[in-house]
Amino acid sequence: QVTLVESGGGLMETGASLRLSCAASGDSLSAFSMAWFRQVPEKEREFVAAVEYSSERPYYAASVKGRFSVSRDNAKNILYLEMNSLKPEDTAVYLCAAAASVWGSELYKTWNYNFWGQGTQVTVSS
Repeated sequence: QVTLVESGGGLMETGASLRLSCAASGDSLSAFSMAWFRQVPEKEREFVAAVEYSSERPYYAASVKGRFSVSRDNAKNILYLEMNSLKPEDTAVYLCAAAASVWGSELYKTWNYNFWGQGTQVTVSS
């Protein structure tokens, strides 16, 4: 069982940087693939980035590749999302998620994740 709590969201200007954190309690994060998704009202939850549990390989959505960086600190049980060059279209609730025994292209799919946080709001003004 894993409980996830996101933090670090806020109101930012276009071009700014922001770092989100996802603190986990319960089982060790090292046993899970971890991901960030985002959601805006009336739209489907969108994959942002993930880090695979065994290889630590990162995966990114095309819309954020080169601007966002995902990392994890297994000793502290924290997942991070470093967001640079923010754009208004990055405005969303950002949620972290944990998945057991999932890797590769399956990381992009919301239904593979067993545990979800409540989310943190990121708003980017134009």
